[in-house]
Amino acid sequence: MMANNNTDLKRAGLQVTIPRMKILEVMTKSSTKHISAEDVYHELVRDGTRVGLATVYRVLNQFESAGLVKRHRFEGGSTSAVYELEYGDHHDHMVCGRCRHIVEFCDKTVKNRIAKLVTQHGFSKEDYTLTLYVSCAKPDCPNFKEYMR
Repeated sequence: MMANNNTDLKRAGLQVTIPRMKILEVMTKSSTKHISAEDVYHELVRDGTRVGLATVYRVLNQFESAGLVKRHRFEGGSTSAVYELEYGDHHDHMVCGRCRHIVEFCDKTVKNRIAKLVTQHGFSKEDYTLTLYVSCAKPDCPNFKEYMR
């Protein structure tokens, strides 16, 4: 978890401004790790913060460039990108096509297999992204009800 939003912004080379602080605060306190710019905007409006959607997008792009957040464009469902705070730990994702629920996972066997494949083909691994597109196995998925709100 981020220790101090002021320090994190300064360390990333960004000036501390109210919109940046508020957006970082929303992302830090969000109950979901993957949040769209629109959801950040709606949360700010709900809290009485006067900021435009364009500002939210601009700040999130600045955060991405500075390495504070990572942007994902998961296929299917929504066309919006989602953002998650960058903590430096590699993890992969499973995204449900029914309810859009996102599960993070880290599997050593998968990691090792990818490293082996890269080496076998004469490459050196820089980074990788693995996203599994799945469907809920439960007919009464609670996430589906949340998604439909």
